[in-house]
This record gives sequence, structure tokens and C-alpha cells, in this order.
Amino acid sequence: MAKKEQVFKSYTEEFKIEAVQTYLTGVESYKVIAERLGITNCTQLKVWVQKHRKGEPLDTRKDATNPMKGRPRTTFASVEEERDYLKAQVDYLKKRYPNLLTE
Repeated sequence: MAKKEQVFKSYTEEFKIEAVQTYLTGVESYKVIAERLGITNCTQLKVWVQKHRKGEPLDTRKDATNPMKGRPRTTFASVEEERDYLKAQVDYLKKRYPNLLTE
């Protein structure tokens, strides 16, 4: 899990291909190559090699949309429609959790 203010390292497509080709020559292990090239974790190199062997692209972020976007918001045609929607939500929660109605 990511920690607060953690900075992630990103690698170029060329760098990933070079690292995979270095491993595929069979001279060095994942750990040695990762340390020599400055890859944070040797597991990342293993993932790149597996993707290369399956023929998948190494960098899938190019096609991806913004990961922080999330679910699209509900839009309403009028203020009244939004009010009715919110009232229905409140009524549902009142029925679902009656013990929270301690006034």
C-alpha cells in the first residue's frame, strides 16, 4: 500500500526493454540486474519479463485514462430532480439504519 507522500519511480519504455533484454541473455539474476540498473524492486523486473514473454506491452499507462477520475457523477436536469434524488437517499438510509435516528 502506498504511504503518504511516497514518490513512485517511473521508467521509460526503452529502459524497460533494455532491462528485459539484459535478463534474457541469462548472465545475471533479477536481483543483480535490478541493483545495477537502479530498479527499486526486483519484482518489477520479473513483471516486465513476464509481460515481454506474453507479448504484452510493457508500458500500459499510455492508453490509460486518468486513474484519479473515478465514477462519473450523476447529473440532473433540474434542481427539483436532484432534490428528489437526495430525499430518496435520505429515506433509504433512515429505513436501513433506524438506530441512527436519535434526536
